[in-house]
Amino acid sequence: MYALRKSNKQTSARSQIDIQAVKDGILDLGGRHYRVVLQVSPVNFELKSEDEQDALIDTYESFLNSVGSPLQILVRTREIDMDKYLTELDEKFSSETEAVYKTQLQNYDEFIRSLITTNKILTRHFYVIVPYDAAPKADFEMVQEQLNLKVDIVAKGLARLGMHARELPSLEVLELFYSFYSPEQAKLQPLTEQTLELLHTSYVKTEVV
Repeated sequence: MYALRKSNKQTSARSQIDIQAVKDGILDLGGRHYRVVLQVSPVNFELKSEDEQDALIDTYESFLNSVGSPLQILVRTREIDMDKYLTELDEKFSSETEAVYKTQLQNYDEFIRSLITTNKILTRHFYVIVPYDAAPKADFEMVQEQLNLKVDIVAKGLARLGMHARELPSLEVLELFYSFYSPEQAKLQPLTEQTLELLHTSYVKTEVV
């Protein structure tokens, strides 16, 4: 989909990311190469019966054949920041008036704190990246129309597998790249609405390409 390149030269983060612009959730990678990012709900294959697994494999094969172009499947594993969750637990404990519930909250809080001292709490997000390479004379409306058709085919194919697909809007796409390129900063300093608006002004096109 793109390449994130780190360099010893003092260059801006923007110059090291192969994104020319984002408009209506569509990534413009330059050279008339475009991408749409779908966030997809997972299916627990291991919990299926053998017959259900065979049926899923057959359906998946049929889905790939129906797409007619390459797809990128991305699995994003991230450590959950538990500080906010623990703060919310503290607030619930402080506001709780029933003794029995306060005891339960305290025990649960102690359990969570002991758990995260020896284990990382991870979350996984799944994405499918839908590509489109436009013809030289194609305008943005044509690009958008063709990508919408491809996204519709992919979403319906995933639905047959029991998966729900959601197209990421422009600001969520930028946030995804931010978390990839600066994972520690994204954890310590998550994007605020104000920052997203600044990124929107910088990256998101407001005119038809």
